[in-house]
Amino acid sequence: MKIAEIQTFCVPPRWIFIRVETDDGFVGWGESIVPKRVNAVIGAIRDLAKLIKGEDPRKIEDIWQRLYRGGFFRGGPILMTALAGIEHSLWDIKGKYYGMPVYEFFGGEVREKVRAYAWVGGDRPANIVEHARRRVMQGFTAIKMNATEELHFIDSFSKIESVVERVASIREEFGSDLGIAVDFHGRVHRAMAKVLINELEPYHLMWIEEPLLSEHNDALPSILRETSTPIATGERLYNRWDFKQVFESRIVDIIQPDVSFTGIYEMEKLARMAEAYDVLLAPHCPNGPISLAASLQIDMCVSNVVMQEQSLGIHYNTGHNGLEQGEMYDYLVDSTELEIKDGFLYPPKGMGLGISINEDLVRGRDHSWDLRDDIWRNNDGTLAEW
Repeated sequence: MKIAEIQTFCVPPRWIFIRVETDDGFVGWGESIVPKRVNAVIGAIRDLAKLIKGEDPRKIEDIWQRLYRGGFFRGGPILMTALAGIEHSLWDIKGKYYGMPVYEFFGGEVREKVRAYAWVGGDRPANIVEHARRRVMQGFTAIKMNATEELHFIDSFSKIESVVERVASIREEFGSDLGIAVDFHGRVHRAMAKVLINELEPYHLMWIEEPLLSEHNDALPSILRETSTPIATGERLYNRWDFKQVFESRIVDIIQPDVSFTGIYEMEKLARMAEAYDVLLAPHCPNGPISLAASLQIDMCVSNVVMQEQSLGIHYNTGHNGLEQGEMYDYLVDSTELEIKDGFLYPPKGMGLGISINEDLVRGRDHSWDLRDDIWRNNDGTLAEW
């Protein structure tokens, strides 16, 4: 068995799919991200693909080590998402070849299902209670919302009050049983983060996400020692070396690696590292169906996964089929493979990643795009963190 062909597809709304085919007809699918740098990602995939054509796709760890360590410069979002998408495809092939779902290679199932959460609102959420109500009616028992609009290094306390009012309105409407996570999205600078974290304390959040940008993780101990709210971070970290400082800080309660940066095996390794520090996983995945299927392979075999993100109904994916659920189900031959029931996701039943991709639709929708950067500015004209 040899790798014969590696193809990339750019499909709506913002997803990069990778198709790997072997010389004996096995096909595997993967997914990369960073859609606003799509040409860089596609270029990186092509560069890496040239290095592994003719290789045995079952030698996944050796291929990963070669592609990661073979270049003098390594890591970062572009190279890591290119490597991760290829790696997903190899696991998909390996599972199909041996007739097993991927999670069986990592010790087998430790759970029957994993709790999922849903997004409500966007960056300036309006009617946030109504949006939360729709999610509850869909069966979700946990939601996540962005915290703030543009926020300067030191800003008006009224912006803090507006965040608190939105959280309070949800808590008052739905009581203590609904899990609420608030994503600072790295857009809150340290001085304001201390204020906002303190003001949110009474609402018993499920977690606060990315309280600071990942490049400031060394400052987390200085702002978090007094809070009882669980802290989550990690969607912009790419491998075990990036996460070392997070674990050693003893401050973070939940890590959120994204399988379309880490790949499947690296996420499994991160899960085992986290377990040694009594840290949980809530895998980041506001992405497409292949990323979610890959995440579920680890969810099923790792005991310290607490919850799974997914993109159905997320605010920046609008459905081509007119449905709120967006495009994720569009690309599946069988939408029930990633169906959410009563707020839980279940392991896909197929071999490999467990899903069947509608290849005709992928090829029909394949096109290049040029998504613009979201430029946010403060009222003095300076750039604000997005």
